[in-house]
Amino acid sequence: MARQTILFDDRLFDYIRSVSLRQPAILAHLREETQRFPRAGMLLTPEQGQFLALLVELMGVRQAIEVGTFTGYSALWMALALPEDGRLICCDIDEESAAVARRHWAEAGIAARIDLRLAPALDTLDSLIAGGGASRFDLVFIDADKANYMAYYEKALVLLRPGGLIAIDNVLWGGEVADPAITGDETVAALRDFNARLHADSRVSLSLVPIGDGLTLARKRA
Repeated sequence: MARQTILFDDRLFDYIRSVSLRQPAILAHLREETQRFPRAGMLLTPEQGQFLALLVELMGVRQAIEVGTFTGYSALWMALALPEDGRLICCDIDEESAAVARRHWAEAGIAARIDLRLAPALDTLDSLIAGGGASRFDLVFIDADKANYMAYYEKALVLLRPGGLIAIDNVLWGGEVADPAITGDETVAALRDFNARLHADSRVSLSLVPIGDGLTLARKRA
């Protein structure tokens, strides 16, 4: 019996994509355009995007939130999986990358499903709570500044219905969270603290999925 997740070399990784990944052309085009941005490394992997879309379908998501949208790649994966009357609220602060996102969302025909709010995400989440959004959302995807991960998580728990799901990206940070030699990096320290606190949080069911740069799934218990 295997003790740990199989390690992928390039050949196995390419094989997995060849028999699993179904990336629509519009998403491939958006991914290619995003590579021209200085922060292109923030883009999640295609298999992560497809996994998020599958979660949307499996859960029957109708109301979702994304914290950290960049050029709209993950949002497009999720919006394509939403029903026609589904809604995804996206939080970001960068108008330049948002313009790229809006253009591709319109080209994909799903712009009406996405409400992009250009403001600090904590302010947007607070406004949703103040506006009666508590316990109304099915899914929250967090992929933004790591120092605020815990604050985003706490507000997401308020906004989620019982049984709703929080998905958090980059929780492994290239493996640096497990390297004891790294002691002075604020991002690594924030992620280690976040991971440890979620592990101890009895309010959720938990799984850290070793996909991409690490994706934690936290399901809100009743």
